[in-house]
Amino acid sequence: MLSPERRPSMVERRPSFFSFQQPTPLIVPHLAGIEDPLPETTPEKVDVLIVGTGMVESVLAAALSWQGSNVLHVDSNDYYGDSSATLTVEQIKRWVSQINDNQIPCYKNAKLYVSNDIGPNGKYQSRTFGIDLSPKIMFAKSDLLSILVKSRVYQYLEFQALSTFHTFENDSFEKLQNSRQEIFTNDTLPLMTKRNLMKFIKFVLDWEQQPEIWEPYKDKSLAEFLVDKFKLDKPQVFELIFSIGLCYNIDTKVPESLQRIRRYLISFDVYGPFPVLYSKYGGAGEISQGFCRSAAVAGATYKLNEKLVTYNPETKIATFEDGSKVEVEEKVVMSPSQAPEYSYNMPEQKYEVHRLTCIVEKNCSEWFNNSESAAVIVFPPNSLKSGNKEVVQAIIIGSGSECCPDGTCIWYLSTTQQGPRAEMDLDAALEAMEISIIRESSTKIPEDDNLVQVTQDGHSIVNSFKLGQSFKEYVTREKVQLLAKLYYTQLTNTPPFNVVNPALFDHSQEQINKFIPNASDNGVIYTAMPSGEISYDEVVTAAKVIYEKIVGSDDDFFDVDFEDEDPMAMGNDGTAPTYDENAIEDDDEDEDVDMNRDDDNNEFVGKMEI
Repeated sequence: MLSPERRPSMVERRPSFFSFQQPTPLIVPHLAGIEDPLPETTPEKVDVLIVGTGMVESVLAAALSWQGSNVLHVDSNDYYGDSSATLTVEQIKRWVSQINDNQIPCYKNAKLYVSNDIGPNGKYQSRTFGIDLSPKIMFAKSDLLSILVKSRVYQYLEFQALSTFHTFENDSFEKLQNSRQEIFTNDTLPLMTKRNLMKFIKFVLDWEQQPEIWEPYKDKSLAEFLVDKFKLDKPQVFELIFSIGLCYNIDTKVPESLQRIRRYLISFDVYGPFPVLYSKYGGAGEISQGFCRSAAVAGATYKLNEKLVTYNPETKIATFEDGSKVEVEEKVVMSPSQAPEYSYNMPEQKYEVHRLTCIVEKNCSEWFNNSESAAVIVFPPNSLKSGNKEVVQAIIIGSGSECCPDGTCIWYLSTTQQGPRAEMDLDAALEAMEISIIRESSTKIPEDDNLVQVTQDGHSIVNSFKLGQSFKEYVTREKVQLLAKLYYTQLTNTPPFNVVNPALFDHSQEQINKFIPNASDNGVIYTAMPSGEISYDEVVTAAKVIYEKIVGSDDDFFDVDFEDEDPMAMGNDGTAPTYDENAIEDDDEDEDVDMNRDDDNNEFVGKMEI
């Protein structure tokens, strides 16, 4: 079994629940090493051996298991998730120590501070915090969400909405205007700017069908395109590129940027007035564990604390640290973070993702929309005092996510800036966030009639842009209490952009069959470490590429024919709900939000637990 120092599992949180649409209770399946004991022996023969229980490996294990492959899925850690894990503070301490002892490949420069307020005798207990090693957000129109519903893994999970995106500019935060109504009711925007913005939004929803507009600019930056063709000003250009498109620098080319902006817009209003969701109780760690449970139901065998030592492609024998062996009929798939000693075939991990994670003793509700508990903050290039060349992105997770206690919040900052200046950028962004949250949570709120605005549904919200401006000259003695602060650098062979390109994850047969004398990983297919991409967009693409290498085609990837029809994935009349993409463009004509929308180009439908 796992160490007692762990977070409650999804089975322990809710062993079963009833739905008005589903008369029988849904039982969350148990998983070896958590609710059930680990198997005492290793199978003698399997079709596929997968090493590492990160996101890509877990999705792949479930897909192969439901396809009929006999899968052995192992992890050298005593917890699920690997590079995508959600860990307690005590587990983070051990993880940092292992990195600094060179026990975990693909990580370096780990530094950790933990306040005495967290611990057995402190104000907070270690296991009340769930810290993601690879924090991500999920767009409502995405391949991963489609697979979650198709595989029914979503039934094990709970999701929450995220609609708040802030852009940091001129020492203040400006909340993103992300609907037609918000754009037209914004008094700070000139009428011509509003019209140009709406003209661009209408164009980008169908941009691929209008090559005469964008092709002359295909090798130019989106910033140049927006200024020349749509006459937009710098604030709107930065919001579109960095807050909506979530691009990493100002030089991003037009086609890639338009695709990312469209991703945001078509995700808005799919399940409600928000474009993004995140998993409650933990991000990628929670989702990857859900896919492992699905794979276990389909017959996969799970073993934790099982470290691969070597694989011989000639005899097809994989040997583990405890001396056990297994014959692998098809392929061995491994995460770079689980690579054994003498691994000479691992792809070069040449890209750096620098991360700074902080636990703060503030609820940060000033940054969230009503009834939400998360936000995204973007620091465009040259917005910080460090003169950052690349964007710094921050995901803010509040206590409503059940990842931290009441009165606390987790800040996840990351940058794809390469080299030592990345830490300077992260520190500068942290300082800006500390100053901002103190200003916005201060009781000395200046008198301003426009500071508090009322939404259509009657809720009062603080205009964070005006509040930031009002407090520019205000200096407080208050300090943000940091309960924990974690720096680390993660390496990956995946660039932080255009991650849905299958070529990034493709291994030629020549590479797979390459034999290096005395190498412990000959014949192994390596997965990709998480990239700097803030979303999960790369996961399904990477899993499908390897699936095709093993099976020969990805036509039956999660082509699962369950015996009973899933009522959660159907409308009340038994038919699949529909989704109208024009609802984004013409939201003033359709004020009601349809929570059960779909699109012919995407296979996910259904009522998610949000």
